[in-house]
Amino acid sequence: MRGVLVLGMWLWGLAAVAAPRASLESRLETGDVVLHTSRSRQSQAIQAATHSLLSHVGLVEVTSKGVFVVEAVQPVQRIPFTKWKARGVKGHILVLRPRTLDAEKKQRALAAAKTHLGKPYDWHFGWGDEAMYCSELVRKAYIKGAGVEYGKMERLGSLDVSGLKQQMRERYGPQVPLDLELVTPASLARDDRFAVVHSDFPDAR
Repeated sequence: MRGVLVLGMWLWGLAAVAAPRASLESRLETGDVVLHTSRSRQSQAIQAATHSLLSHVGLVEVTSKGVFVVEAVQPVQRIPFTKWKARGVKGHILVLRPRTLDAEKKQRALAAAKTHLGKPYDWHFGWGDEAMYCSELVRKAYIKGAGVEYGKMERLGSLDVSGLKQQMRERYGPQVPLDLELVTPASLARDDRFAVVHSDFPDAR
């Protein structure tokens, strides 16, 4: 009897080890917020200004045809999650999920984000709706769709832009608008109203 018990325990342990872990993609839900380190030209400046590796953010949509990310690049677009993830440095990603919102509110936030598809990227980080930057898209989607303001609006001058004078002049000209208010990917990531679903960044928050 003891031998049978030992054999059963061994087989159970073997099955547990052999069972594949659920893929990250299969764990995603519509409305999840995904962040990574972009390879874009401005990524290093964003990282320096915010003291964070997180320089790009998008919103997840799960459908019967696959998982997608709605993101503000040039232009605002919807792309497969696997392609979005691969664009990040080393494929590392942070996945956040609203702690208290139901599926309907998250779906409405996604729908709000999709109303901006095709719009140009906002290189000046303004707050108008004629163009969008990545964290603006996510914050506005949740404001309109769920009435929640994730992240914190910050003055450009409050960020660490002291070493970015050349980049600032190239973007804004001689008069850099230090009073400009914007929301950053790092600010969204720090919002504790999100739960961490997955992270390859030990110190991302």
